Amino acid sequence: QLQLVESGGGLVQPGGSLKLSCTASGFTLASYAVSWFRQAPGKEREAVSRISRVGNFRKYVDSVKGRFNISRDKAKNTVALQMKSLKPEDAGVYCYASREAYYCCDDYGSGAYVQWGQGTQVAVSS
Repeated sequence: QLQLVESGGGLVQPGGSLKLSCTASGFTLASYAVSWFRQAPGKEREAVSRISRVGNFRKYVDSVKGRFNISRDKAKNTVALQMKSLKPEDAGVYCYASREAYYCCDDYGSGAYVQWGQGTQVAVSS
């Protein structure tokens, strides 16, 4: 059975850290280029971070550069997004999406993605 599970969201104070993970079962995440999207209230969904199929290309939206790190663990069949120095404007629903492609890092329409996670909520508040 193919399954994709996101985890790691929650409530954190400004300046805090969270690590989001997406773990697959029944298929290999290493076959896909992956993006983490963020949907904030009243704002358009944006791709905050991307990683290529083998991890040699990564891209971040300007607002998270230097604070977020995307990585993949082939042995654990997982893609993670480490988020540090979180700000209130980082809050939203974070969602994993994957493409059957090697390269990750251009802008693609939603139809280019073959898998979407269920989303995990991130709240940043004191």
